[in-house]
Amino acid sequence: MGYQQGLSGLAGASSDLDVIGNNIANANTVGFKQGTAQFADMYANSVATAVNNQIGIGSRLASVQQQFSQGTITTTNQALDVAINGQGFFQMSNNGSLTYSRNGVFQLDKNGYIVNADGLQLMGYAANKNGIINSAGTVPLQVPTANIAPTATTTITAGLNLNAQDNLVLSTPTVAFPTVSAGSTLASSGATITNGAAGTNANTYTITFTGANSYNLSDGTTTTAGTYTAGQAITLGNGETLTLTGAAVTGDVVTVTPNRPAFNQTDSTTYSYSTSVPVYDSLGGQQQVNMYFVKTAAGSWDVYAGPSTGTASKIGTAQFDSSGNLSSTTDAAGVATATPLAFNFSIPNTDGSASPQSLLLKIGGTTQYGSKDGTNSLAQDGFAAGQLTNFTVGTDGTLTGNYSNGQTAALGQVVLANFANQNGLIDLGNNEFQATAASGVAQISTPGSTNHGTLQGGALENSNVDLTSELVNLITAQRNYQANAQTIKTQQAVDQTLINL
Repeated sequence: MGYQQGLSGLAGASSDLDVIGNNIANANTVGFKQGTAQFADMYANSVATAVNNQIGIGSRLASVQQQFSQGTITTTNQALDVAINGQGFFQMSNNGSLTYSRNGVFQLDKNGYIVNADGLQLMGYAANKNGIINSAGTVPLQVPTANIAPTATTTITAGLNLNAQDNLVLSTPTVAFPTVSAGSTLASSGATITNGAAGTNANTYTITFTGANSYNLSDGTTTTAGTYTAGQAITLGNGETLTLTGAAVTGDVVTVTPNRPAFNQTDSTTYSYSTSVPVYDSLGGQQQVNMYFVKTAAGSWDVYAGPSTGTASKIGTAQFDSSGNLSSTTDAAGVATATPLAFNFSIPNTDGSASPQSLLLKIGGTTQYGSKDGTNSLAQDGFAAGQLTNFTVGTDGTLTGNYSNGQTAALGQVVLANFANQNGLIDLGNNEFQATAASGVAQISTPGSTNHGTLQGGALENSNVDLTSELVNLITAQRNYQANAQTIKTQQAVDQTLINL
């Protein structure tokens, strides 16, 4: 009878309409995977019936197969919206019972756990307080709210340019008369610096008269002869002059020595350039460290450092070669520094942290070129305590926290679960699936490894339902239903003909 086939066809077409209707209803459900009704024909079992005489008795719904193809990804800019790009499922915990989902809409509960709309906790690898991830097993991911601990500064790294054309830090040279012979009326009108940047200004000059109108000028290395005329300037090196008056006698000696002012951090005329950097102690307390550079000779700079609220002291000298490159450093005693191109010094702390605090100032990137003094780079390796301000999810699932002190730390890592047979999963609704013997055990791994997809934070995976195709399928299913109804109607007409005989 055609009734059996027609009824099974109606049932099948009705199931097909149900599946299509469910797809259309979830076209906007995040992470939804469309289903496809799969049908199989039916035959009555009969040992005596020849194979070529079998007549089918209809169809049946064999399965509803989920289509786990990739849905389009839409950016939301919400920190806890996460999209899976590729294969895999989020592992969720429902009071210890594990389920799996493609829905990446998450939020924080009152205890800081990452949960979905139904309160299920997102699973992943936890991180310790140092940001080291433990991949031994998955646990519910929790965002810590405690402050990140401070780290004391140990190293300051500075890259500067010290102007080769800066003046030497010198006051008016000192003129003295260690030897004045009888009958001499020599007097000084003063020494004058004519070129403050000249390296010869750091020399000590000795003028020894060999006659009333002649003298020898020595800078300690070279001696030259000169002619003396009262009131006429005598050139000293290439940066200063000396004017003498009166009559000279053989044997008279005049000395001109550089007059270096004492360093005073409150007096900018006693140094050439200064810069500062904040440093942190073991409790996260901050204070400013000032650094001062004093040009004492061509290619030679004394370096001073100290807290802005205290006293700066000399920590060493930096020497530059003729190409403007830093060539060596010595400590305050003139001994080569233990760390090349770096100075060791310490500062006091008064807030209960370790004191004195030892610091290392590295200036290896410093140059001495004929351009303005300036700081090209300045950094230190400490930081204060910090509060969590926001966090992001990386492509590998790493949950990175950003803190108010500018530091970042790993808070955990989202994992993905994959299955040998995804269609073996049981659909629990609410975008949740459960593993079965048919699906195989969950293959847990970090995003981006082996056959696991990657993650995109601040985005969501849309439903993979193609509305255009589903509407066409809807028409096809409707026609199929009508055709099966026509089968029953035709069988009814045949039966009526027989009854009327």
